[in-house]
Amino acid sequence: MTLVSIITPSFNQAKYLEQTIRSVLSQDHPHIEYIVMDGASTDGSVDTIEKYADELTYWESQKDNGQADAINKGFARASGDIIAWLNSDDFYLPGTVSAAVKIFDENPDVVLVYGNMLAVDENGATFNTLTYKQLTLEDLLCFQIIGQPAVFMRRSALQKTSGLDLSFHFLLDHLLWIQIAKHGRILHVDQTWAAARYHAEAKNRAKAAEFGREAFRILDVVEKDQSLSPILSSIHRRARASAHRVDARYLLDGGLPAQALVAWMRALFIHPPTALARMNLLVSSLLNLLGLGKLREAVLQRRKKNLAG
Repeated sequence: MTLVSIITPSFNQAKYLEQTIRSVLSQDHPHIEYIVMDGASTDGSVDTIEKYADELTYWESQKDNGQADAINKGFARASGDIIAWLNSDDFYLPGTVSAAVKIFDENPDVVLVYGNMLAVDENGATFNTLTYKQLTLEDLLCFQIIGQPAVFMRRSALQKTSGLDLSFHFLLDHLLWIQIAKHGRILHVDQTWAAARYHAEAKNRAKAAEFGREAFRILDVVEKDQSLSPILSSIHRRARASAHRVDARYLLDGGLPAQALVAWMRALFIHPPTALARMNLLVSSLLNLLGLGKLREAVLQRRKKNLAG
């Protein structure tokens, strides 16, 4: 029976941590190695972890050098053939781990699988379902993003990488997917496997404007990789425009519509199809600049309520 290692990095997320832990421990796959790496939380997280200590393979609460460091330490302790990490404010849906194992068993050439993902608010209410598509390595180089909580990877492929780059804090997962995809096929599964929580403290909102900077850094890393550089060269304009498009998206999320508009226009100049595929970024930026952003928010809130209902 396949052993699956799940790592949860944790730091001061006591409000959500128990749901995360329970979502792993309640999985129906009988062989799970669960590792919780807490960064010396001071908000009661340790009490929650201790509550489930007997069901954990390993846990610690010590100062670390951030999320990537905590996860890498978890990777080093993991012995499963399949590995994933689940952040302390996200959670798995029932049957997720066994579904992922089944896909790996049926596809021995696959090094990474990913499912679809729910977007939930701080109370766990669903306001969107993020449905992905089958991607290639070239798509990853053009910043087609997949939902990290719904990703599982082979340990054998992970070991061919250097793990998460500690100098990245926002797109650290995407860079790792690129590095893993060098070593085999990645596969999308049209099943909803996990939920990502969007709340005011989450970095996807609190520091949204930082994501774009890391997109350009990823391109710099790839250009220096002898196995990836030729691939990037063949799609250079699309990839560069995609980085600007990612920048536009997160600048908009960060409340900087003027800068988002500039980033989108740069994408349009470099590779028009890439920018035009996300016309919503242009529209949203203009609405915010015209003072109509509240109208957009009202529409989104209505959509959220309809989905929750």
